[in-house]
Amino acid sequence: MLTVSGVGKSYSAPQGQVDILSDISVSFSPGDAAAIMGPSGTGKSTLLYILGALEPPTTGTVHLEGQNPFELAPKALAAFRNKEIGFVFQDHCLLPQCTVFENVLVPTLVGSSDPDAASHARSLVEQVGLGARVDHVPAQLSGGEKQRVALARALVRRPRLLLCDEPTGNLDRASADSVASLLLSLQQRQNAILIVVTHSADLAARFEQRFELADRRLRRVA
Repeated sequence: MLTVSGVGKSYSAPQGQVDILSDISVSFSPGDAAAIMGPSGTGKSTLLYILGALEPPTTGTVHLEGQNPFELAPKALAAFRNKEIGFVFQDHCLLPQCTVFENVLVPTLVGSSDPDAASHARSLVEQVGLGARVDHVPAQLSGGEKQRVALARALVRRPRLLLCDEPTGNLDRASADSVASLLLSLQQRQNAILIVVTHSADLAARFEQRFELADRRLRRVA
């Protein structure tokens, strides 16, 4: 369960306080999939970083499975993010010197060991349709294939929460459709909570829950 209660975010600026988010409250259960849309500059990515425990809120709380990650010490917080939260960004952020398999396996090299990590990583590579490219490096892959690797990497620790920031933003229509289908399919198999920030109305339309972020507030539209 992901529970967001009264979350706000403000920054100090020479001209005074700048309010980005205000009094956001929402909750999601395992298996839920939601898309967040809104104009550029409204704080969608900021909200995603707060949900992913990358940036603390100014006000309010975030709990994932009863744990407020911002109460953890830095080392414990890093371990929490690595185990419980998966991230997919618009830029796939793959390690150029590593193969597809190695890139997917990277998150398992930090924190508690998983004896099934290698087999699970290979299974995910197969599930995203890259079994024949398991030993290729990113320079040998298309944009859509790189994003598939990023998706497999995000899921390799079986996270409870999967967060995606414009995951199809750099892809052509066919690749975007393929990545979107994989994203939703794999999320359901792992029963994770999936939250996607996107400008794509086509991608958002594939989600049962849709929200709009505007005027610092989150509003459910479907």
